[in-house]
Amino acid sequence: MPGSAARTATADVVCLGESMVTFLPSQPGRLADVPSFGRGIGGAESNVACALAAAGHRAKWVGRVGADGFGDHLVDAIAGYGVDTSAVRRDPGRPTGIYFRTATDRATDTHEVAYYRAGSAASAMSPENVPYEDLLDTRVLHLSGITAALSADCLALLRDLTAPREGRPLISFDVNHRPGLWRDGEAGPEVLLDLARRSDLVFVGEDEAEEAWGVHGTGAIRAALPEPDVLVVKRGSDGVTVFSRTGRTGSGTAADTVTTVPSLHVDVVAAVGAGDAFAAGFLSAALRDLPVRDRARHGHLMAAAVLTVPGDLTGPPPRDHADRLAALDDEAWGTLRLGPGWTVTDGANEEVRVT
Repeated sequence: MPGSAARTATADVVCLGESMVTFLPSQPGRLADVPSFGRGIGGAESNVACALAAAGHRAKWVGRVGADGFGDHLVDAIAGYGVDTSAVRRDPGRPTGIYFRTATDRATDTHEVAYYRAGSAASAMSPENVPYEDLLDTRVLHLSGITAALSADCLALLRDLTAPREGRPLISFDVNHRPGLWRDGEAGPEVLLDLARRSDLVFVGEDEAEEAWGVHGTGAIRAALPEPDVLVVKRGSDGVTVFSRTGRTGSGTAADTVTTVPSLHVDVVAAVGAGDAFAAGFLSAALRDLPVRDRARHGHLMAAAVLTVPGDLTGPPPRDHADRLAALDDEAWGTLRLGPGWTVTDGANEEVRVT
């Protein structure tokens, strides 16, 4: 991984952001009609931390929660995945954020999400109250555009963390464009573009790049984001395209290696949390210095694990199991079809469960 090979740090990855208690519906339907909800946890950055810790990496989540029962639940649940939560701060004057969602796909018109996060403890994060010693003592610092949208103080924090500084860890940034989170009069797309251009590794969906910046196609997205050493463009069912900086041409312009990796065929149970899982899988493989193709394949595999369960989080496939799948030839990779239970291995042969 560029910039991290020679770095000695306490953590492999530190993830900064808001985590919330999420209430998952007991049955499909409108929020007005769902009779009961089950409690879970959700948050882009803490999802990444949980997946990385479950995959065997030293992951730390840095955040801020209320001094309330929901805050207790979040810290305990995230720590239960093996994540270091020692840097989480409690806010006695602000609540832990919560949200409710329907069971439908986020991309459909029937999907509903009701957030109760305004004035949350996490929205009070700032350069003055977040422990920088924890944020910088890592090989990788993973951030997302969601945090930037929470408050002016949160945005100031992300701008400070992405600013050039001596000894800065590799900055991983997931654009996570959420138009509904930005306050009136704020130029969310421009802010996200600036933060992405200050980062080393960027994850962005082709659809969100078009919505936020009006650019379409992988080449146009790379032209809009020329600075990151690695740019991962997620293209839905068409897979991902990864731009990896390899140096400069004779004319001085940046030179890239471009790697396209098809998606897997997945029998989807719930289309939530896949983007966070993909980022975790990609980062996990990058921390192990695997080739770019395998980094993207591990991203797809981690996403498939989440897509085949109802919630935002699940245990990843065993590492050797995922390594064997990631090493398949292109034809075999293209024929994989993964359904619920595929991450479970069958005895000594560890055959993948497919449908």
